[in-house]
Amino acid sequence: MINRVCIFLCCVCVLGGCGINDEPMPQIVSGSSYAPRVIPPRIIAPKQNVRGSYSNISRSWFPPSQLEKGWRAVIVHHSATDFGNAAIFDKWHRERNHWEGVGYDFVIGNGTDSDDGEVEVTFRWRKQIPGAHCRAEPNNWANEDGIGICLVGNFDKTAPSSRQIQSLLKLIHFLQKRYGIPNNRIYGHQDTPGARVTDCPGRNLSISRLRSMLN
Repeated sequence: MINRVCIFLCCVCVLGGCGINDEPMPQIVSGSSYAPRVIPPRIIAPKQNVRGSYSNISRSWFPPSQLEKGWRAVIVHHSATDFGNAAIFDKWHRERNHWEGVGYDFVIGNGTDSDDGEVEVTFRWRKQIPGAHCRAEPNNWANEDGIGICLVGNFDKTAPSSRQIQSLLKLIHFLQKRYGIPNNRIYGHQDTPGARVTDCPGRNLSISRLRSMLN
């Protein structure tokens, strides 16, 4: 395991964060596709009126009621790595990026360092604090109001496993039901309004197909 991490850190520039550190920032001008007007309108406390009964849902997916906020989008990422889990990404993000910890709210394993399809809940979701998974303008709305889900894997090279997709669909269904998030606010990192240019979540994870499956 130590050898794998060392090799990875030495050879790969992208670090469990979809390459966000080295990507150029597109110019944001009035009327452009990255202008503030494309950002989804804020939802007022949707969690207050869309809660319902939930079956077969892990209790860890429910944030503390006293901290829970209204969320307005889901942003899907790949780790751009062949292996990893929430603990590994937490270590990388602390040491390399000097962040408080892992940038995502949820991490879905691929069977390497966590079970295939296992949904790990990070400290950001438990504390209901902004993520560090998607640099977007203006005012980084995507980290403030978007739920970051990372699937372990490099989906420019391979496809997510069927168990990863099943877990992703189940998790997104839960989040949509709880926060009133429509399908058109389910984004891939690269499609997020205002986001930096990126290939994430990879060419083998189609967000349009994911949206159709959510229907």
